[in-house]
Amino acid sequence: MTFDSHIRRGHPIICSLLALFGIVELAISAWLTARFNRFQDYSDISERDRVRFTLFASTWTVSTSIFLGLMFTLHSASSALTNTLVHIIWLFLTWVIWTAAAAAVTEMLGGGLNCNDVTGFNYCGQLNALEAFAWLEWVLTTLALIVVLVRGILSARRGDGYRGSLVSV
Repeated sequence: MTFDSHIRRGHPIICSLLALFGIVELAISAWLTARFNRFQDYSDISERDRVRFTLFASTWTVSTSIFLGLMFTLHSASSALTNTLVHIIWLFLTWVIWTAAAAAVTEMLGGGLNCNDVTGFNYCGQLNALEAFAWLEWVLTTLALIVVLVRGILSARRGDGYRGSLVSV
């Protein structure tokens, strides 16, 4: 089995996993944002803003991963939307967003909350889940970025540059 067949099979899987876990993160952060907006019961303004940024990160990831997953599946491998450079830029931007979101939530929670002994946070379980899924999104994005960078290096060595297709045509 060639590397191309792994990419063709793995690309929709990774995009689907990013979208799936992004939807979970979207649900958690949207629920927390709605609660914070309605009851103003966040511990400080930083908590509210970090949850809102995570809401943005999950919205970004769900919409763009579904879009790129569909473009890769429906269009030819030589399409401008399926080339290596587009994937590198998208994955790097998504990686930066998730690094910021996961680090911000982790710093806010001090590495995680013990829900049996928590003071100052009203939604302990939801905040722990928010942190866990943020790091899960970061791990998936990191792995995908590494694979696409390796594929980009192989494409550049082949003479196609980074605008070459993610899979051989």
